[in-house]
Amino acid sequence: MTMESDERPGSTLSAEESWTVLQRNQHGRLAVSVMGDPDIYPINFLAHERRLLFRTNPGTKLAELTVNNRVAFEVDEIDAGEARSVVVKGVARVIDAQSEVDKVDQLPLKPWIPTRKYTYVEVVPTSVHGRYFEFGEEPDRY
Repeated sequence: MTMESDERPGSTLSAEESWTVLQRNQHGRLAVSVMGDPDIYPINFLAHERRLLFRTNPGTKLAELTVNNRVAFEVDEIDAGEARSVVVKGVARVIDAQSEVDKVDQLPLKPWIPTRKYTYVEVVPTSVHGRYFEFGEEPDRY
């Protein structure tokens, strides 16, 4: 006799569903690590042609990306009664070829705050993993 569980731990999103979540959102968190010291930054981004794009200025985030270009990115989407979370792991690079900058400059990627951010960065994913969760009360212990 098998007992049916009353737990709902969540389910895995397909790659297509994960990209849909990324395309619907503009704000997430970029995680970097330099010499074993992790950092995480809130960023606004654009999911475009199966890559992530964001703008930044010279500073800690950009310096860390040049030391270790392996990054993780996470976005959460929370609605009434449910949530989705997508994690992207990938390789970041500064877009410095003028022809590429000109193309990316035409996209709807604007700074989140009133500041000038002239450095474009792209993250080319090596993996994309999403989860779906239904909210609810914790099941009884027994």
